[in-house]
Amino acid sequence: MHQPCFPRRQSGFTLIEIAIVLVIIGLLLGGILKGQELINSARVKNLAADFRNVPVFIYGYQDKFKALPGDDSASVAHVGTTSVTPGAGDGDGVIEGNWDSTTNTHESFLFWQHVRLAGLAPGPTALTAADYQQRNAVGGVIGVQGAAPFTGMTGTYFICSGTILGRYAKQLDTQLDDGNTATGSLMVGTTLPTAIATASIVDSTTYIVCMGI
Repeated sequence: MHQPCFPRRQSGFTLIEIAIVLVIIGLLLGGILKGQELINSARVKNLAADFRNVPVFIYGYQDKFKALPGDDSASVAHVGTTSVTPGAGDGDGVIEGNWDSTTNTHESFLFWQHVRLAGLAPGPTALTAADYQQRNAVGGVIGVQGAAPFTGMTGTYFICSGTILGRYAKQLDTQLDDGNTATGSLMVGTTLPTAIATASIVDSTTYIVCMGI
């Protein structure tokens, strides 16, 4: 006796099913990329705020005490407390010392103690505190100095910040300056005092970013 013949069912995905899967994958990838873009944008915004806050600290201190934070020779009278005796600068109108100095007698190091004791910035006021150095939005050190860090920079004070990825550095220059990382009031480089042009900045490399005010 012959067995009845039934049409054989095809296995696998149909074109419609494959199309649906591809659409879902595309949406997921698009969401991931958009999310990363938003995260990057937020980091650049926070880094820009780090740079913009420093002049506020300087001018706020000068307005209150007619002196420059870090350089203030009368800091004990101005911001001294019962628990912390601030270090004093020489009062010559220049913030001496490198922006990332860890020497507690340098005015660039004392800068953060003075503005914190004055209530202008948060952070520890004891010079020996492990977390004393100010950090930027991505964890790098940020500081101030009186001498131009990059060749050709002009300004009265200079804010520098380290460990900033190239892709953030380029966006910072676009937001805060002229879009060229080797010119203007904001410059970028791997080492001082040579700035690097925007076209040579590598997105995944970390840089020092400095801005004159």
